[in-house]
Amino acid sequence: MDLTNLSDIKALLARHGFHFSKSMGQNFLIEDWVPRDIAHSAQLDESCGVLEIGPGIGPLTVQLAQQAGKVVSVELDRSLLPILEETVGSYDNVEIVPGDVMKLNIPQLVEEKFQGLTPMACANLPYNITTPVITLLLESGCFRRVTVMIQREVARRICAQPGTSDFGAFSLFCQYHAVCEYLFEVPAQCFLPAPKVTSAVIGMTLRDTPPVDCPPKQLFSVIRAAFAQRRKTLLNALSSAYGSQLSKEQLRDVLTECGFAETVRGEQLGLEEFSRLAHTLYSHM
Repeated sequence: MDLTNLSDIKALLARHGFHFSKSMGQNFLIEDWVPRDIAHSAQLDESCGVLEIGPGIGPLTVQLAQQAGKVVSVELDRSLLPILEETVGSYDNVEIVPGDVMKLNIPQLVEEKFQGLTPMACANLPYNITTPVITLLLESGCFRRVTVMIQREVARRICAQPGTSDFGAFSLFCQYHAVCEYLFEVPAQCFLPAPKVTSAVIGMTLRDTPPVDCPPKQLFSVIRAAFAQRRKTLLNALSSAYGSQLSKEQLRDVLTECGFAETVRGEQLGLEEFSRLAHTLYSHM
């Protein structure tokens, strides 16, 4: 059975009486190059254990199983479990875990399932849970690399550089935790049903040490403040967030001390600049 062949997919789904769930953001791949290229981008070998989220009917699962030592796939839709038993049940290195990945203890799962293996994550993520799942995976600190297919606009935001329209707080969050690469795009016609947007695959290689020497709580407090109202200058954004602790004149002095113009906006600053800003700001409090 070809899990990306349209007629094979339709026959499989009909045999199990499966119906797509719009609320779960289900879109199954119908081009064989896509799961193959995603799995190749994940940089796997037999020493790796892979967490997959939302396997669907299993086309990416099969590719991962052929390269990694073990694959653990978390599937929320229980109506897909008998289908996965048929499509990937013959792989002795694949385990399907029913449940909601957002409710799982990821470090505990990794410790239990991937002993002696290098933990990786790879998934075709539903659009409606993209940001919280990526946040969960990065903050868990468990994975060497995270490779995901997501909505193109989100992929661009994650990999964006300062001074561009896509750059924002989530860009900084992801780039703080990982080196992010925009790998390739996947057209809507590669899916059943076809979504209304283009997808893209990104690779995130987790950092061994933080890229800046700044307490994360302070750093991201300043970053959130800077992007809370994008149209404001950084001075006005900081004034809204920290005005009860520092006067506008004091905040202007902070910017000057950092070497920033009074008119600078948050999207113009990278991690190094935000680290400098956070250090200086909190030293004045």
